[in-house]
Amino acid sequence: MNVGDDSGSGVSTRRAVNDAAAEVDRGADGALGDAAGAPSAPDAAGAAGAAWGGRRGGDSGTAGRRTDFVQSLDRGLAVIRCFSSEHPSLTLSEVAERTGLTRAAARRFLLTLQELGYVGSSGRQFSLRPRVLALGYAYLSSFSVSQIAQPHLEDLAEQLHESCSVSVLDGDDLVYVARASANRIMTIALTVGTRLPPYPTSMGRILLAHLPERELDAYLHRTTMRKLTEHTITDPDELRKVLDEARTKGWASVDQELEAGVRSIACPIRDSSRKVVAAINASAHAARVPMRTLEKQFLPRLQEAARQIDSELAARMSTGGRKVL
Repeated sequence: MNVGDDSGSGVSTRRAVNDAAAEVDRGADGALGDAAGAPSAPDAAGAAGAAWGGRRGGDSGTAGRRTDFVQSLDRGLAVIRCFSSEHPSLTLSEVAERTGLTRAAARRFLLTLQELGYVGSSGRQFSLRPRVLALGYAYLSSFSVSQIAQPHLEDLAEQLHESCSVSVLDGDDLVYVARASANRIMTIALTVGTRLPPYPTSMGRILLAHLPERELDAYLHRTTMRKLTEHTITDPDELRKVLDEARTKGWASVDQELEAGVRSIACPIRDSSRKVVAAINASAHAARVPMRTLEKQFLPRLQEAARQIDSELAARMSTGGRKVL
């Protein structure tokens, strides 16, 4: 079976599979056949992070990596990550550009992923197939916070008539692991798996506020904070003060810092040792819900939902459930 690329040439899928397998056998020497010396792939957030102005420095490249690091696997995963809601289908040239691979290397990875059922093609366009969902489902099915939180989120969204979510930190990204939508108030499509920068979000600030001081210092040092709206805090010292306040109060609110017209409020979710492992929030349209309403009416219900999740999480862990994170 031959699969065309955007240059019009055909390449044997079976040969592509064999080529990619050979690359894995070569391990971390960085060789990619005719792509030797190609730059390393983007980091874990891939294209989703690119929508927010690129990735932070310091978490890409090969310096300091273990000798058993398999660069071919890193690059293959980068090909999967380069697709996004903004770019659901890409040509071979676009995949090569977004991953930093040569066209030859990108072609081999795409054809290997197609053979395995993770990528499909139509003409010169490649896109992800539903089988990719299995990669994330393995995490979600073993992450008890998302399972426990979902029914509570649905009850809370029904009470407030607003969308509610639960998120965790994954590296320098805020990742949604559970969500109940009441209304679509944002231009951003928020679903389970969505990645956002944590600094302009209420859940992100809760999670950042409870990082060990050393980790927070490192995050603030390596992160370039973009002004997403006129209200976005981008000064590290000012953000640190806001995080200190959130840690003291036990909750955080954001007024149109991620997106104009959207407000949100969040509080922490804790495991049985009282460690903050996730955050829960409610968001609303600024024209409809004043900040005072968020604090006086939304927050108590949000905190009660968090307490219920905390209790169920502690009970599950005490009876031998999987450890959170």
